[in-house]
Amino acid sequence: MKVLVCIKQVPDMESRFKVNGSGDWYDEADLAYRMNEYDEYAVEQAVQLKEQLGDAPDVTVLSIGPDRVGDALKKALAMGCDRAVHVQDPDSCRKDPWQIADIIASFAKGKDFDVIFTGMQSQDRGSAQVGVTVAERLGHNCTTTLVGFGFADGVITAKRELEGGLKSVVKLPLPALVTCQLGLNVPRYPTLPNIMKAKKKEFVTVPAAELLSEESAVATEKLYPPVKSGSAVVLEGDLAQIADRLLGILKEKTTVVK
Repeated sequence: MKVLVCIKQVPDMESRFKVNGSGDWYDEADLAYRMNEYDEYAVEQAVQLKEQLGDAPDVTVLSIGPDRVGDALKKALAMGCDRAVHVQDPDSCRKDPWQIADIIASFAKGKDFDVIFTGMQSQDRGSAQVGVTVAERLGHNCTTTLVGFGFADGVITAKRELEGGLKSVVKLPLPALVTCQLGLNVPRYPTLPNIMKAKKKEFVTVPAAELLSEESAVATEKLYPPVKSGSAVVLEGDLAQIADRLLGILKEKTTVVK
């Protein structure tokens, strides 16, 4: 069995974001980066499948981006993936979801991957389009937003989370692509011995130009922070004074709404 996991390196959401000079993306200079949270669940599930089948699956992890994404790939190798593919692209942030899917599908085509794992969405763009588009390009069965995964006799049993807290269970024959989210598993922390082993695993670099065949369909025209709509009021004094002041503010707001 051959397994592919697609991951993305994204800024740490605790970073302080600033719009770049061209106004179409954020300034990457002072940001810290990490593996996309949803992709960590995808890596963990691929490694669990490998362990379930006695190391029979061959797990490849792929990421698109500049040199820094090598750190995310090395983490995936330390978590248990067998080899890494870095699609080198310093301008990946300006590619739309369909171009990213085109690159992944071009790489996967003809390699007979039985299962492809991706995150539900990326934390920076949040389009949730890449995984399903890859499945469409390859003609794979696909289901999304997994919170449960099982595999037996060539069939995936996937538990999906739907809106309103509902869940559904679907069965997918191989080949198949699934997108993973919070609740599916608990990603393991790479141990020092596994980090050392990861240094000896295969790491391949491929230029994005060799795989991309599609022109951009969507471009970011402008990026800007949310407009501040108001300011907070700090109430000081003893409890009785604060209560009277709060009551007055609430009455005032209610009058304005009416």
